[in-house]
Amino acid sequence: MKRELKLSLLVFAIGVFMAALDNGIITAALTTLTKSFHVSATWGAWSITVYTLGLAISVPIIGKLSDRYGRKTLFMVEATLFGLGSLFVALSPTFTWFLIARFFQSMGGGGIYIIASSFVLNTFPKEKQGQTLGMLGGMNGIASVLGPNIGSFILGITGSWHWLFLINVPIAALLVLFGAKYIHEKQILTQSRMDWVGVTALSLAMLSMMYGFTNLDGVNFIDSLTSASFLGFFGAGVVLLIFLYFVEKRVEKSSIDPILPTYLFKDNTFRWTLVFAMFSGSIIASIIFVPGFVEQYLGVSSTVSGYWFTPLALASGIGAALGGRLVDKKGSVFTLLIASSLAAIGFLLFPLWVTTKWEMVFASILVGVGFGSMIGAPVNVLATEKAGANKGVALSTTSLARQVGLTLAPTFLAGFIARSYMNIGDVIQSNMKAANIAPAGSGMMQMPAQMDFNSLQASFQHIQDPTVKQVMIDSLHQVAGNGYGGLFTTSAMICAVCIMLASVIGVVRKKQKNHQVNAELNVSK
Repeated sequence: MKRELKLSLLVFAIGVFMAALDNGIITAALTTLTKSFHVSATWGAWSITVYTLGLAISVPIIGKLSDRYGRKTLFMVEATLFGLGSLFVALSPTFTWFLIARFFQSMGGGGIYIIASSFVLNTFPKEKQGQTLGMLGGMNGIASVLGPNIGSFILGITGSWHWLFLINVPIAALLVLFGAKYIHEKQILTQSRMDWVGVTALSLAMLSMMYGFTNLDGVNFIDSLTSASFLGFFGAGVVLLIFLYFVEKRVEKSSIDPILPTYLFKDNTFRWTLVFAMFSGSIIASIIFVPGFVEQYLGVSSTVSGYWFTPLALASGIGAALGGRLVDKKGSVFTLLIASSLAAIGFLLFPLWVTTKWEMVFASILVGVGFGSMIGAPVNVLATEKAGANKGVALSTTSLARQVGLTLAPTFLAGFIARSYMNIGDVIQSNMKAANIAPAGSGMMQMPAQMDFNSLQASFQHIQDPTVKQVMIDSLHQVAGNGYGGLFTTSAMICAVCIMLASVIGVVRKKQKNHQVNAELNVSK
């Protein structure tokens, strides 16, 4: 690999790590943020939600803009926006200003991984693309899962949430300088007019649909799917997407460059790859529950439970590198089959086998290697196979599909845990009976209004009788295990769906290849 390519890749890799780290870092400071701005936990969660909504708007158009204005230029613009957004977030005087700044920040952070992947696919030789995309995917995956730990570390040292964002400013400034100096690429830029109607329709559609997802309720998930708050915004998004399709069909016949070329969606491989990307986003969402499992089921202190996440993070980085090499040698479909199978086995081990921390480490390593192998190279290679000059658009669309799964799945999966705590009373009574403890004399207290692990644990600490107290705490861990068992079993089923989708993609590609061979034979005759 040439020295200039290595330097370019290094700059992109640092940018990918910085951008992916941010949304994970903030989770460590949610409690501190809500106290600092004197807002409720519900409003505090908007610090993540508003960033997600910003990604929904920026991600679809970044690929097109990079094809139009150049990946080098757009990378520097994105890094600048992210750095300025981070500064504005850190200096926010009010929570309203904070949310606006987070949205502005997401405009910069959303496209760095897409630009970096597009650079690799357009610049690196084909035999090197898999392992290089795997490296970028590894940086993205490691940063995503290590974010909460790094956030806790920075918060512990500085004692201020402001430093979680101020630390981005000098890094972003260096990325702009290094990008200007070291990123070299010969790129043919799109000269036709920009499709601003399409940009507006796509942005509003994604914003409406993503906001609709935030109105779903994990405990009553099925009922919330029929609620007016969800159907209204989701339906508006669908209508806008239909409108966008007809706009793009008309635009393709003019001199305007369409934001979303419809020919991409005529390719069966591309369509099935988008579906796979959405389910892979759900797998990423499953992973964020591992620290909670360690704390609530295995009984590890909340102050160190996040550090047991580290093996999974490291395994995902190794998996990304291995997955990239496997793509180069065996192809994308084979890699997705292996990756999905490993993740499925790992997730199944959680409810069926894991009872100790070290068993959890083994299971999480399998999940990490599987998850890491699938998020980087194979999906990106499949999505851009027939994209031609629109590789950036194909990558953006794939990333958006993954973001849909990542946004939707946490609410659905968290419902398993929330519903399990609602059964705590029945479990306690059963365990009391098994321990020959009479309920009337047990010293049981009234259940807290907030039926979650922390509230229940805090209320049980006031029980005087040590035997009863232990039964109550054991019941709490048992209930947590039931909830997480359902969550991880569902995650394994999602991986099974990914195995089927990878198989379908393999069949579709084989048919397309046979059709192409037959067409070439007919031409030669």
